[in-house]
Amino acid sequence: MNVPDDLRYTKEHEWVRVEGSLARVGITDYAQDALGDVVYVDLPAVGASVTANQPLGEVESTKSVSDVYSPIAGTIVERNAAIDDRPELVNEQPYGDGWLVVIEPSDAGAIDSLLDAAGYRALVDEA
Repeated sequence: MNVPDDLRYTKEHEWVRVEGSLARVGITDYAQDALGDVVYVDLPAVGASVTANQPLGEVESTKSVSDVYSPIAGTIVERNAAIDDRPELVNEQPYGDGWLVVIEPSDAGAIDSLLDAAGYRALVDEA
């Protein structure tokens, strides 16, 4: 299982990469593996407000439909249009081209409250 050290994580298996004042969000390698083959991703529109720990979209796989939770509160400034046509990118490159949205945080400090890589690894090891 791949858990990059430069990201922050949620207990619901989302990751956050800080990029200047913005936060790029996706689902973890662990989550995509548990879901199986992703066939559809439903994401909010640019400009939508998201609330921390509340669903921001859904990932549909051959096994189930799962909510994707927003790791932080803020505004969607970009969504990954590539996964509209190629949802399998979530499986193939969960930390690369399979990202989901970019959020402009309403409180940049909130990212610091997320799990670091070691904390996320410990969480997954308990599962």
